[in-house]
Amino acid sequence: MDGVALAHSEAYGDDEVRPMLERINSPVVQTDDNDLDRALRPKSLQEFIGQNHLKELLDISIRAAKKRGESLDHVLLYGPPGLGKTTLAAIIAREMGVSITVSSGPVIEKPSDLAGILTNLQRHEALFIDEIHRLSHVIEEYIYPAMEDYEMEIILDSGPSSRTLKIPLEKFTLIGATTRAGLLTPPLRDRFGIVLRLDYYDFDSISRIIRRSAKLLGVSAEDDGIAEIARRSRGTPRIANRLLRRVRDYAQIKGEGVITLDIALSALQMLQVDHAGLDEMDKRILGVIIDNYRGGPVGIKTIATAIGEDAGTIEEIFEPYLVQQGFLERSPQGRKATLKAYRHLGISPTAEQSDIFV
Repeated sequence: MDGVALAHSEAYGDDEVRPMLERINSPVVQTDDNDLDRALRPKSLQEFIGQNHLKELLDISIRAAKKRGESLDHVLLYGPPGLGKTTLAAIIAREMGVSITVSSGPVIEKPSDLAGILTNLQRHEALFIDEIHRLSHVIEEYIYPAMEDYEMEIILDSGPSSRTLKIPLEKFTLIGATTRAGLLTPPLRDRFGIVLRLDYYDFDSISRIIRRSAKLLGVSAEDDGIAEIARRSRGTPRIANRLLRRVRDYAQIKGEGVITLDIALSALQMLQVDHAGLDEMDKRILGVIIDNYRGGPVGIKTIATAIGEDAGTIEEIFEPYLVQQGFLERSPQGRKATLKAYRHLGISPTAEQSDIFV
């Protein structure tokens, strides 16, 4: 099973917010990422670096399912973008020795779309649905019996003459991926037997990923250069690989083709990615909260309006890392900049704000 059957092209949401996401350190897939991602993606759990607890659980579940000759339980993968959910889905299918069909929540619009996919699955094969939180409630109603009883119920006609046709399906594994697990309905979430959260990668894991990618790309890189890229990669492999590629270009033009510490520092400064992995948009978000709203709390929609960005994009793309790194706090009252954010931006809190941080 090396092929990935593309039932539908992947959809990434509202086109109008895509240009804002073409940031060097955005975890969202960009137009020039696909070929690189395919070349660098690990093909097995053994090659997959980091997320060790998750890998161990998956390895045991896969081996047990194969030993019993059964399909793997349905799997839900969730966490911030760029951490390897799509890669893991392909690895799961490969480790099970089955084919995988790829789709996404926004693409499956009608019951007939879902029926076309499910009825073409062979025994024990996998169906990967990215952005599964964006499935409509109508589609969810059809997917419940497919997940539980491996059958699809189609309603024929309407009114008094309506009747239900049950279509048997081969036993399959649904692998769902989402960056917003909180938007999943409880009935859908509860039907997944294996639920796994992907967390941001630690420094050591990101360094190993960059070193592996540099080797695959034929790039010479010193340990100090790799470490500097890792520090600014936001714990995200997709960003790490993108930064590696840009620093490689800089090294080839401005240096001798080797990524040294000095080359990495100069390249990353040019790319406007600071030592904490923040770019101008991150600083703009924090700056608006501090300068316009006295550090917060302030509502997400107000922030979005102030910086001209979509509120959902801020929640999904920017906030997770800012919160995880301690620059931003979330509360029922809104978002609030932390003392660490003030210090990072070189801003001194007012006397009133200083009392809050004591």
